[in-house]
Amino acid sequence: MDIKLDPARKLRVAAQLQLLFSKEFDEKLSDFRAAEVVDLMLKTLGPAIYNQGVQDARARRVALQVLQDH
Repeated sequence: MDIKLDPARKLRVAAQLQLLFSKEFDEKLSDFRAAEVVDLMLKTLGPAIYNQGVQDARARRVALQVLQDH
């Protein structure tokens, strides 16, 4: 599964990551490095987060159906 962010959102996430690294680790991330970290996070965490969202939506749908049936 390949999860993509629109370019503007990816830039915002990369900027937040640069701010985090600057404040917490006293390290400057270049735009390129920040974008690479965002891509890595999307590749490694994206599918798990997506799947959890799908599971949560299914569980909510089942719960609503049970409530409507009673």
